[in-house]
Amino acid sequence: MQAIILAAGLSKRLRPITDYAPKCLLKVGGKTLLEMTINNILKNGLNEFVVVTGYREDMIKGFVSKNYPELSIKYITNRDYENNNNSYSLWMTKDYITGACILLDSDILFDYRIISKLLESKHADCLAVNTNHSLGEEEIKVIIDSRNKIKHIGKDLSPSESFGESIGIEKFSPVFFKELGEVLERKIVKENNVNEFYEALFQELYDKGNAMYAVDVSEYKSLEIDFPEDLIMAEEEIREIQF
Repeated sequence: MQAIILAAGLSKRLRPITDYAPKCLLKVGGKTLLEMTINNILKNGLNEFVVVTGYREDMIKGFVSKNYPELSIKYITNRDYENNNNSYSLWMTKDYITGACILLDSDILFDYRIISKLLESKHADCLAVNTNHSLGEEEIKVIIDSRNKIKHIGKDLSPSESFGESIGIEKFSPVFFKELGEVLERKIVKENNVNEFYEALFQELYDKGNAMYAVDVSEYKSLEIDFPEDLIMAEEEIREIQF
């Protein structure tokens, strides 16, 4: 199984902190977000990586080369990272994934057992959901049925009707990922729609009958780093996270 890490973005909302380093190399508790992400993946027995870089990619490659010299890693460069969103970065990986995979955003502080719970799920296609976070306009929310099958996903869903927040970690079967790649190809190549969040494309597959399930990981800590105040909160919460 391969691990995809998306790490191309500018992270404008964290400026000036990210003026000189990509967000994934920011430190929490003395370790970078990327370091903790890689360690969490390795701890779950996955050792083949596909990483999409863009902004200050030389810093990312240098960090990984120095700290993980034996790591099996394929880099893909998103050269137009200033003008596209994470769906574009995900589209770039479609020809490099050969089987089942997990997908992670590179700006999440999270407990390694979240990946474990996804891998242990009986469902081949699933995503990690936190039901403890308060929901607003910013969060990617999910609405599920009685079997935890996802009916709707997006930022514009009603918080009161939503099960919880998708935290940005998913597991895909080869079939689902292949069909996701076909949707990405149409959106980006034919329609030139390069600024969607990739979760919006999941909805199209759900509507076509492709099943994806929510896995409740609320017993484990996770935090997306988007704003300076998130870094402050992360320093407080890292003591409760296992790596």
